[in-house]
Amino acid sequence: MKDKVARAGLADRIHVESAALHTDEIGSDIHHGTREMLERFDIPFEPRAAHLAKAADYDRFDYIIGMDEYNRRDMMRLFKKDPQEKCTLLLDWPGWSRDVADPWYTGDFDVTFDDVDAGCTALLEHLKRTLH
Repeated sequence: MKDKVARAGLADRIHVESAALHTDEIGSDIHHGTREMLERFDIPFEPRAAHLAKAADYDRFDYIIGMDEYNRRDMMRLFKKDPQEKCTLLLDWPGWSRDVADPWYTGDFDVTFDDVDAGCTALLEHLKRTLH
């Protein structure tokens, strides 16, 4: 998403951040399979360390996006049932009511890339229409 925002010339207007909902990946860098996909499609990235989402993040962001129904459940708990309806799943944006394919279980990073790309493209198009 950061790459799509930058290519659209909107990096100064749209802030993208990633956070974990569980502690099992805290401090971890990008998975090697994800890194290979980013390199294949010439998408720049920097080393990172996962950090945990906090309840205060709800006030910091206009949109909070999860990858699957487990994320949605955890977001509802953390963000007190989402009173401002900020929480969605990524594939809600292109109108696909399903989870992003998780390569941790499938081993198929190509399908996951296609899912994430479609979701991010649809979300970015929405943001472009709503920016003032």
